Amino acid sequence: MKKQRYKFFQYINHSRFSLIFIMLVTSLIIFSCTRTFLMFISVENTELSLPALFHIYSIGATYDMAFFFYAIIPFSIYLLIVPNRLWHPKINQYFIHVICYATVYALLFLLIAEIIFWIEFQVRFNFISVDYLIYRREVTDNIMESYPVIKILALILFITSIIYWKLKNYIKQSFNTKESFINRMIIATALCLVSVFSFLIITPDLMKFSNNNFQNELAGNGPYQFFSAFRNNELDYYQFYNTVDNEVASTELKNEVKENDSEFVNNKLFDINRTISPDVATEKQYNVMMVMIESLSADFLSAFGNEKNLTPNLDELASQSLMFTKFYATGTRTTRGLEAVTLSIPPTPGRSIVKRLGREKNMWSLGNVLKSKGYDTKFLYGGRGYFENMNEFFSGNGYSIIDQSTVPDEEVGFKNAWGMADEYLYTQAINSADTAFRKETPFFYHIMTTSNHRPYTYPDNRIDIPSPGGRDGAVKYTDWAIGDFIARSKDKPWFDNTIFVFVADHTVGGAGKTDLPINRYHIPLIIYNPTHIQAERIDKISSQIDLAPTLLSILNKNYYSKAFGKNIFTMKKDEERAFIANYQHLGFYTEGIMSILSPKEKLSQKIDPENLNSIVTESDINNPHMLKTLSFYQGASYIYKHKLNEWKHNL
Repeated sequence: MKKQRYKFFQYINHSRFSLIFIMLVTSLIIFSCTRTFLMFISVENTELSLPALFHIYSIGATYDMAFFFYAIIPFSIYLLIVPNRLWHPKINQYFIHVICYATVYALLFLLIAEIIFWIEFQVRFNFISVDYLIYRREVTDNIMESYPVIKILALILFITSIIYWKLKNYIKQSFNTKESFINRMIIATALCLVSVFSFLIITPDLMKFSNNNFQNELAGNGPYQFFSAFRNNELDYYQFYNTVDNEVASTELKNEVKENDSEFVNNKLFDINRTISPDVATEKQYNVMMVMIESLSADFLSAFGNEKNLTPNLDELASQSLMFTKFYATGTRTTRGLEAVTLSIPPTPGRSIVKRLGREKNMWSLGNVLKSKGYDTKFLYGGRGYFENMNEFFSGNGYSIIDQSTVPDEEVGFKNAWGMADEYLYTQAINSADTAFRKETPFFYHIMTTSNHRPYTYPDNRIDIPSPGGRDGAVKYTDWAIGDFIARSKDKPWFDNTIFVFVADHTVGGAGKTDLPINRYHIPLIIYNPTHIQAERIDKISSQIDLAPTLLSILNKNYYSKAFGKNIFTMKKDEERAFIANYQHLGFYTEGIMSILSPKEKLSQKIDPENLNSIVTESDINNPHMLKTLSFYQGASYIYKHKLNEWKHNL
């Protein structure tokens, strides 16, 4: 037996399939270098130990090989089918050398791409990278403006040439072989079986060995996770998550969303359609300018302890406004923020509803409610609205669209990869408001900014940090543009009757040592109108799904609601809660406790989740806090799947 194994390996060494062995070793070295570099730049958060290092590199090597054996299937087929008489000619040799050179270049390119992605999101490739592949123009422009791309590509080319030079003689040896089709078939079949075995046995769950997310991510493989995300970009709640009886969940959900001024329309399963009838009969015809600010973490504001004085205008507004101090984003992407604020629905597993093509329209929305009340409703975006499917989502839910593509070039004074600078976007909002005012039409404008985003470029002579000014410069310019927006609006006849809402779409980053670190979801919410709103500090736990019903309460509207959120003003202490999630983990946070739902029907909780080092422990459905969590998320998935939140103009 030992002699047979020796002959087998001796044969492989003199086979054209030795090329695969050469590329395997090269790939494993480069993937390990990637893992080591990512570990080095995150060493403060990784909490390394010898057992952790063992798991990171052993599990990582497993994923590295799994991806490799997937990737070499086409090449294995080529090595199988090319007969000996076509294997030896120079043209085939040149082709093989090009393939090997390109493979090394691609591996090094992936190394750099993973580093850039990690710097931005502190994770390996995931759903976000799939989106970035789809929206290549914005991402390519962003990278070109943020990094010295030509120099990086040249460096990759240089290093590739060095590695190729070391491998060239080994590659040449593969052309000195002659082997029968049967022998080639045996090796090719073995390689394909390894690929099939990897596909069936190795899953993304293998990397979840630690309570430290950075360790788990380092144990992964970026390309493997990219294709895994591409294949599984939506998760069926009932298939992957723990559930309770639908009747129990429906009853619990209705109890949670009911308020004193609401009345359910019927008793159907999970139907939360209800009338909202405020005590005061007269509706307010206030205008609304709702500004959703790109990546504005709460801790950028001096009002939340920042000492850099990056947001003097927002800080001044906060002192004159309703300032919500315990307000949280539902997710880590712009589309999650848009979804929550617009639809008032908790995040469902997978990608945001905004991006679920063909299933993103005709739903209960803040825009549809106000449009039915005679408002001019618009979504204004600094970039191109086809990005992230925003145009389709908003136009299908009650809004007309203004984006970069609809604005004349002469009105765009400055733009970068992501869109026009904020001040020029605000000009479009002011112009639209002027038009609506002349028509004596109330308006509701949802404005989505882009300036607080890499490459962090903005117009000159606005702030004391030259462009590009990094994250601090972008935040300070974003704040300057808001101050300028308010100053220009004060000269308008519609100003006194307009409610200004400033809220972030998400924070700078949602990753942390543990799943769903609550502090990484903390965002500001400021509601400003010096004529009709008295300044007050609101210290109630709430999240983006609560903004729509809270705003409608300020407007004193009578309407039919299918919102999951509540009016923050009337929340009782035991009703305060926030919903936060990433693509798989769904969290329900109340003061002192966080319940988390995960795939494979996992239930867990964090006690004292405000503590970054809080421990995640297993839980079960008998826990009252967990029952609320299950009811909300199970209900949201059921309602969306069965179109129970479909828009109907009933009132």
